[in-house]
Amino acid sequence: MNALDFVAIDFETADYGADSACAVGLVKVVNGEIVRQEHHFIRPPRRDFRFTYIHGIEWRHVADKPTFQKLWPMLGDIFSGARFLAAHNAPFDRGVLGACCAAAGLTPPPQPFLCTVRLARKTWSLKPARLPNVCDYLGIELNHHEALSDAAACARIVLAAAKAGALVAP
Repeated sequence: MNALDFVAIDFETADYGADSACAVGLVKVVNGEIVRQEHHFIRPPRRDFRFTYIHGIEWRHVADKPTFQKLWPMLGDIFSGARFLAAHNAPFDRGVLGACCAAAGLTPPPQPFLCTVRLARKTWSLKPARLPNVCDYLGIELNHHEALSDAAACARIVLAAAKAGALVAP
């Protein structure tokens, strides 16, 4: 297992409940190379969408998609061999993952989270360290609030920090 074996993850949520994941982006990195990228819509537990204005996802996009409980077990192998999970503003994504797993009666992946907001602040002294700001600074393409684009950007931030010699994996 290499220090640069990780999974970047990003959730979009439908409402204020942490269990309302409506999309997930996952990017697997092995030995410093992106080897797998996945995007999935998720049918949240409620039809009430409060954040469509942010991510553009509506009930009609997810009504026929699997619930978190059905989708998540199919994704388990993406975490195999990962030393950590990376997310921009990791407390949010860790909270969504934990709430969705708890509601579904599933065990979340055991890996610790690395927050790329904190990593960007520490590595490049960036403030603000919102994802668009960090991506602009590093020249990373971003379609903000599209789960796969956000997860891919997060993976690239980790790789850039490693190249700069600033990555201390959790």
